[in-house]
Amino acid sequence: MGIEFDIGQKVRLVVQPQYIKTAESMPMLRPPNVVRLGEVGTILSCQPGNYWTVRFEKGAFLIESQYIEDASVDWETPKPDNTGEDSEATFKL
Repeated sequence: MGIEFDIGQKVRLVVQPQYIKTAESMPMLRPPNVVRLGEVGTILSCQPGNYWTVRFEKGAFLIESQYIEDASVDWETPKPDNTGEDSEATFKL
C-alpha cells in the first residue's frame, strides 16, 4: 500500500510522471507538463490502484501516490556551493 493522504490535504508534485490522466468520466492522457513540477494541488478523492484525484491549477488529474508528497514538507531549491559539484534539491522533514 502507498502513502495515505486526507481529502482536502494539500500535496505537491515531486516527480514528473510520463503522462497525466485527467479525472473525468472519459479520462484523457495529457502531456506531463500540464502540471508543473513543485505545483501544489488539493486531494479530492482516493481511487483504486494507489491513485489520487488531485485538483491542480489546470484541472483535476489522477496522480499515483509515488509522484506526490504532503505540501507541508519544506521543499528548497539547491543552494550554490563553491565546490563546483552539482547539488540536488534539499528536502527537510
